[in-house]
Amino acid sequence: MATTVRRAVLNLPAAPLGPENPLPVLRAPADAHTLDELPKPPLGGTPRREGLPRDMARQIGYEPLRSLLPVRLRDGYRRRRREGEFEAIVLENAHLRVTVLPGLGGRVHSLVHVPTGRELLYRNPVFQPANFALNGAWFSGGIEWNIGATGHTTLSCSPLHAALVPAPDGGVMVRLWEWERLRDLPFQVDLWLPQDSEFLFVGVRIRNPHERTAPVYWWSNIAVPEDPGTRVLAPADEAWHFGYERTLRRIPVPRWEDEDRTYPLRSEYPADFFYEVPDGTRPWIASLDAEGRGLVQTSTARLRGRKLFVWGSGEGGRRWQEWLTEPGTGGYAEIQAGLARTQLEHVRLEAGAEFSWLEAYGPLAADPGPVHGPDWASARSAAEAALAAALPRERVEEAYEAWRGAADTEPGERLAAGSGWGALEVLCGGYELPGTPFEEAELGEAQAPWLELWRTGAFPAPRRVAPPGPSLVAPHWRDMLETAPADPLTEYHLGVAQWHAGDVAQAVRSWERGLALAPSRWPLLRCLAVADTLAGDPARAAQRYAEAFEDLAEESRGGETWTAAESALGREAMTTLLAAGRVPAARAVWDRLRPALREEGRFRLLAARLLAAEGHLGAARRVFEDGFELADLREGDEILSEVWSRITHRPLPATYNFRMRPPT
Repeated sequence: MATTVRRAVLNLPAAPLGPENPLPVLRAPADAHTLDELPKPPLGGTPRREGLPRDMARQIGYEPLRSLLPVRLRDGYRRRRREGEFEAIVLENAHLRVTVLPGLGGRVHSLVHVPTGRELLYRNPVFQPANFALNGAWFSGGIEWNIGATGHTTLSCSPLHAALVPAPDGGVMVRLWEWERLRDLPFQVDLWLPQDSEFLFVGVRIRNPHERTAPVYWWSNIAVPEDPGTRVLAPADEAWHFGYERTLRRIPVPRWEDEDRTYPLRSEYPADFFYEVPDGTRPWIASLDAEGRGLVQTSTARLRGRKLFVWGSGEGGRRWQEWLTEPGTGGYAEIQAGLARTQLEHVRLEAGAEFSWLEAYGPLAADPGPVHGPDWASARSAAEAALAAALPRERVEEAYEAWRGAADTEPGERLAAGSGWGALEVLCGGYELPGTPFEEAELGEAQAPWLELWRTGAFPAPRRVAPPGPSLVAPHWRDMLETAPADPLTEYHLGVAQWHAGDVAQAVRSWERGLALAPSRWPLLRCLAVADTLAGDPARAAQRYAEAFEDLAEESRGGETWTAAESALGREAMTTLLAAGRVPAARAVWDRLRPALREEGRFRLLAARLLAAEGHLGAARRVFEDGFELADLREGDEILSEVWSRITHRPLPATYNFRMRPPT
C-alpha cells in the first residue's frame, strides 16, 4: 500500500479556547519546573548545585526564561464542552495511520497500528484546555513538539503552517513550521511515513538566523496509556528525579525507595525521571504493556535526553487526570525525548547555525518475561533487541541523511496556515529560510501596526477605541519605538519593550509620560501597578489597580475583547487589593464586574476570599460547598487548598485536591 496523505475533520467534545488575555505578561512566568537553590554551606559562601555534571549545571543556568513577552496568555477557555470540529491531516500506509492537528501546535493526535487497530498513544477523547502551557492553554494526549523554554510550548493551542513536500523516497511528507516567538527562532517538523514502513519518521530543524547566540529548548512529549501492567524502559541505570518540591537528585533505575519506578502507577506523587543515557548509547524509550507490546521512540544522537513523567497514584495526581479528560476514560503517562539531559536546561545555538535530528515512532513487541522480570539489564536487553530487529540504528541514520537532503525543499500544496509573525520578522530582517517560507501575504491585522511602524517610523493610532494590541519587544522593535513620535500608545508599547529588556526605570518613565496625555488610562495604570508591586510598594500598586479598573469599567464596551480585559484586570486588581488589605476597594471592583464574569470559577474563588476578608467565613465556605471549577488552575498551584485552610479546619474536599507534592 502506497503512503497516502489526506485532509480530514476530527470531531471531539471540545471546550472553547476563548480570547487571548489582552494584558501584557509583565511578571516572570510562574513555572513549577524551577530548580530551587541548595541552602548555603554551613561555613558560608554561595549555594552550590553539587553533584551535577558540569554541562548540566551550566545549561541549567543558561538563559532561563525571564518573560513570556511578546506572547500573550491564553486563559479565556472554559470547561463546558460541546461537539467541535478540528482540521486534521492523515498520513497512512499499510502499517500506520497518523492523525495530525495543524491548528493545535501540530499535535499528533493518534498513531494507530493498522493491522491490529491498536492505538499506540494515549488519545484524549475530548479537547479540554488547562493551564499547563507556558502561556496557559494546553491539552493532554498524543505527541507534542515543545520548543521555546522549560515547559509546554506557547504554541500548544496555536496553528502552524502545514504543506506537502516531496519525501526522500519519492512519496510525500507533511511539513509543519512556525516562528517561535519567545526565542525568535524558526523551526520545522517534517512527518514522513515511507511506503511499507512500520515507523513514522519525524525530521526536526531549528535555525538561528540572527547574529547572536540563542538558547534552545526542545522536548518531544509522547502520552502513552497508563495501565497497571505497563512498564517504561530506557537505556539507563540511573535517572535524575525532579518532583514538585523543586529538587533534583540522582537515583538508581529501576528501584528507588523500595519501589520499581519504571511502572508509572508505583509513584504516589507526580514526578519527572530524566534518564542518564550514557554517551554513545543508542537513544530510545519504550512503553510496553503486560504482554510486552506498546510504543517505542528512538532518534539520532542529537536528541540525547529521555524522560518519564508520572502523575502517580495519589489523590492529587488522579484528580488532575480526571481534570484533563473525561472521568473514567483511563489515565496516561508521558515518555519524552529532548536536546539535554533534563528539561531544566537550555542549549546554546550559535549565530547562523542550526540543530537538526530525526525521530522514529512505531510499535514494539518484546518478550514479556524479561521485560517485566526482576533483572533490569535483561529487561533493557529484551527491548533493545526487539528495537534492533524492528528498526536497526543504521536505518535511522540513513533516513536522517536522506531527509536532510529534502529539508530545504520548498513546500507544495498548502494544508494549513499559521500566524503572520514569522512573515513580519522575515520581511523586516531580510532572512533567507529555504524550506520554510514566511510570506508577506500571511500578514494580518495583528501585524499591521508594526508593519506601518517599520515602513513609516510611526506607530499608527487605533481606528477605534479598543484594548491595545500585542506588544513586540525584540531589540530592533524597541529601537524603532524609541525613535517614533511619542504619543501615549507608542509610550505604552515602548515601556513594555523596555521592561522586557530589564530597563525597569526607563519603562516606568515611558508609561508615566504616556499616562499624562492618554485618553485611555487603564492600560498604563495597570503596567505601573505591576511595577509598583515588584518594587515592593503594595499600597501604591493597590491604588493604581483600583483606578485602572474604574477607568476600564467606564470605557468598556460590548464584545469578547472588552470582556476579556475586564476579566483579566478584575482578577489582578482584586488579588492585589485583598493582599494590601483594601477590602472595600476589592468589593467595589466586584460590584462593577459584569454579572456573567462573577459566575466564573476564577471569580467564585475571589468571592470566597473577599467574603473571608470581610469576616464572613461561613459564606466563604458555602462558595466551596456550592461548587465551582477553576478552569485556569495552574499546574502546581495550591491556591484552592490555601484558601480552604484559611476558612475552615475541615479536610479539603477531594474535588479541590490538586496537590502535586507531599504536604510540608
